[in-house]
Order: sequence, then C-alpha cells, then structure tokens
Amino acid sequence: MNMEDVEISYAFNGLLSIVVVLLSIILAWMALQELKLESFLKHPRGPKARMLLVVLAVVIGHSFASFILDYFEWTRMLRAFVE
Repeated sequence: MNMEDVEISYAFNGLLSIVVVLLSIILAWMALQELKLESFLKHPRGPKARMLLVVLAVVIGHSFASFILDYFEWTRMLRAFVE
C-alpha cells in the first residue's frame, strides 16, 4: 500500500464517519419527535424544549453512530484474522 492509497483510505473513512453521524442524528431527531413531552415539560413546544430535543438527538445519534462505526471497524479487523 503506497502513501496515496493510505490518504484515500483516511479520506473515505472520514467521509463515511460524517455521513453515518449525520444520518444517525437525523434518525434520532425523527424518533424523538414521537415522544409525548406534555407529561415531562411545562411548555413542550417552547424553545427550551426544542433545544433539549436537539441535544438529545445529537447525543443519541452520536452514540448510535459510534456503535455502527465501531462495528464496521471490528468487521474490517476480522478480515485480517480470516486471511
């Protein structure tokens, strides 16, 4: 593997990570929209409630994306074990 292949591999991993994290945050946001916040918050449609949903979406989405990316990396490591 030459240096150019390594750089392309890093670039691909970076792009894949960005896409997976953003899609995971969007998925978490969509899932959080289904929550009934009336029982937890005084003003469920207010700006503070929306900010809470954004923060929760980022935290949940990032955690889910980290799992997906780790799993992808583990499967790549197993290929070396099989070869």
